[in-house]
Amino acid sequence: MERIGAVLIDIDGVLTVSWKPLPGAVEAMKRLRDAGLPLALVTNTTSRTRASIAAKLAGEGFPVGVEDILTAPAVTAAYLREHHSGARCLLLSSGDVRDDLEGVTLVDGTGDAAPDVVVLGGAGDEFSYAALNAAFRHVQRGAALIAMHRNLYWRTAEGLDLDTGAFLLGLEQAARVEAEVTGKPAATFFATALAHLGATASEALMVGDDIESDVLAAQRSGITGVLVRTGKYLPETHRAADGSPDHVLDSFADLPALLENGRPDAAD
Repeated sequence: MERIGAVLIDIDGVLTVSWKPLPGAVEAMKRLRDAGLPLALVTNTTSRTRASIAAKLAGEGFPVGVEDILTAPAVTAAYLREHHSGARCLLLSSGDVRDDLEGVTLVDGTGDAAPDVVVLGGAGDEFSYAALNAAFRHVQRGAALIAMHRNLYWRTAEGLDLDTGAFLLGLEQAARVEAEVTGKPAATFFATALAHLGATASEALMVGDDIESDVLAAQRSGITGVLVRTGKYLPETHRAADGSPDHVLDSFADLPALLENGRPDAAD
C-alpha cells in the first residue's frame, strides 16, 4: 500500500451513522492526517451543505474543514453550469442545499416557469405522490432528468431507509428516459474528486460501505477500492455484487493499519 498518496472517504455509514461517529473513526482520521495523506470526504448526502457537513463533523471531533468535503449537490451544480447553462431547474430533494447549487436557476415548476431540467436529490418526505407526479409530467414534456445519485437505501440509527434510487427507477420506466447521474457511482464524480486532490487514480484509494456505488465504481475508474462492513453493508449484497473489492475491512478504524503495514485485509 506504499503507493497510496490520496484517500477518498464516504461519510455516511463509514465515518458516521445518523451523524454520530462510528467506533474508532475519529482516531483513524487523525492518524491519516498525522501521516500527511491528502483526503477528500466524498458523499451523496443531499440533506446538508458542504459547510454544514464540515461543521457537524468537526463538532464530533473529526479533523476536517469545508475544503475537504465534496458533495453530490456541488458536483451536480458544476455539471448543470457546464451542460445546461441558464436552464430552469426543478429541484426535488430532502434538505436545503441551495448554497451548494451556485449558478443554478431554480424554479418551482408552476406558472410560466416550466423547468428545462428536473433534478432529484436525496429522498425524504418531499418525495410525495404529487411531487413525483409533477416531475413525471415535466419529463414527459421534454425536461431533462438528472439525479444526484441512484442509492436505493441508506443507514440511519433506526435501520435502512429508502433513498432516491427506489423512486428514480419507477420514474425512468414510466417516462421512458434514463437519468443522467452526477454523484457516485458516476465516473465524473470520481474524476472531480481526484482533480480536487491533485491525485491520479493509480495512487488513490476509496473507502465506502456501498459495494456498487462506492467501491466497484471507484475501481472501474482505476482507484483502489476498500469496502467496510459498517453502514449499509449487507453480506448478501456483497455476495451478489458483480465484482470484488480490492480490500474488505471490518470498519474505517482498520484503515490506518492497512495503509501503514499492508497487512492482509479482513476479507471473507
